[in-house]
Amino acid sequence: MTRLFLLLPGDVRARTGGTLYDRRIAEELARRGWDVTVRTLDRSFPRPGAAALEEAARALAELPDGALALCDGLAYGAMPDAVEAHGTRLRLVALVHHPLALETGLASPEVPRLVAAERRALAAARHVVTTGNATARLLARDYGVPASRLSVVEPGTDATPPATGSGGPDVALLCVASVIPRKGHDLLVSALSRLQRHDWRLTCAGSLTRSRHTAAALRAAVAHAGLADRVHLLGEVDGEALERCYREADAFVLPTRLEGYGMALAEAVARGLPVITTAGGAAADTVGDAAALLVPPDDAAALAGALDALIGSPALRRQLAAGARIRARALPGWPQAAAAMARVLDGVAAA
Repeated sequence: MTRLFLLLPGDVRARTGGTLYDRRIAEELARRGWDVTVRTLDRSFPRPGAAALEEAARALAELPDGALALCDGLAYGAMPDAVEAHGTRLRLVALVHHPLALETGLASPEVPRLVAAERRALAAARHVVTTGNATARLLARDYGVPASRLSVVEPGTDATPPATGSGGPDVALLCVASVIPRKGHDLLVSALSRLQRHDWRLTCAGSLTRSRHTAAALRAAVAHAGLADRVHLLGEVDGEALERCYREADAFVLPTRLEGYGMALAEAVARGLPVITTAGGAAADTVGDAAALLVPPDDAAALAGALDALIGSPALRRQLAAGARIRARALPGWPQAAAAMARVLDGVAAA
C-alpha cells in the first residue's frame, strides 16, 4: 500500500476548482487502496504570515523521512524556505494549478517576489504536476522546470445527464466561478449591459467572500447597469443546487483572464452546454473549438459580440451544444485522473 500525504491550504470542503481537484484525487486514490492523509494548512496562502509559514514548516518537519507528499501549489509556491529545508529528506511533489504570480489584481511589487519564491520552491520538488498543458508550458518556459520533472494530470468529470435548458423565453446564461478578479465577472456585466434588447438572464454561482472588494464592485456594476432583475448572484452553492443551475442553463459563459484548466468549463461541456470563454490558454484547450465561441481575454466588446450571436441564434446554440457532446466523450473521468496521478506518484516513490 502506497502512503501519501496531501497538503492543501484552507477548507478541504471549499468549492474552488483547485480544492475540488485535490479532494477528488485523494478520494479516488483511497478507493485504489492508497493510504492518504490530508493535512490542511492556513487559509491565508498564498499570502501567508509568519505564523502560517511556521505552521507549514512544522507540518513538513513532522512527516517521516522519505515520505511522499503532494502539496497544492497555492501553498507550495509561497513557502520556498520550508520546502528547501525538507526537499532532500522528503519526496515532495508540487501540484500547480497556475503560477501564483499570474493571479489577476496583484500589486506590482508582489509579482517578482512571487515568481522568485515559486521558482525556488519548484526547484526543490522531486516532481511537478500541473492540471493542464498551458500551465506546463508556462512552468517549463518561465520557471525552469525541466520536462523530466513535469507531468500533466487533467481533472476528471462525473458522468451526468445533459442539460435540459430553461424552457423559457429568456436565454438562461450560467457562470460558475468564485467572484475574484481573475474570473472576469466585471467584463461579463459590461458586455451584457450592451445587450439589454435581448431576452436573457444570468445566474452566477460562486463564492462572494473570497474577494469581498470584487464582489462589492460587481454588485455596484450590476446596479449601475440597471441589471439587478436579470443578474442573480447566488454565492457558493453545491450539490443539487449546483446541479440545478447546470441543468436549467441554456449556455455557459466564463470570461476568465487565466485558467490552469477550467473545471467548471469541463462540467458545462460534460452536460452538453454551448460555451463562451477566452481564447489562447487552458480554457480554450479544455472546451475545444467546436463547443465554444472563443474571445480574447479582457475584451468586453468581443465578449458582447459573442453573447449577441449566441443569445440571438438558437441554431448556433444547437450547433455548439452538439460540439460539446462530442468533446465530452474525450474528457477523462475521475478514476482515469486518479490513475494518471497514481502513475506519476508511483514513479516518484520508486525513484
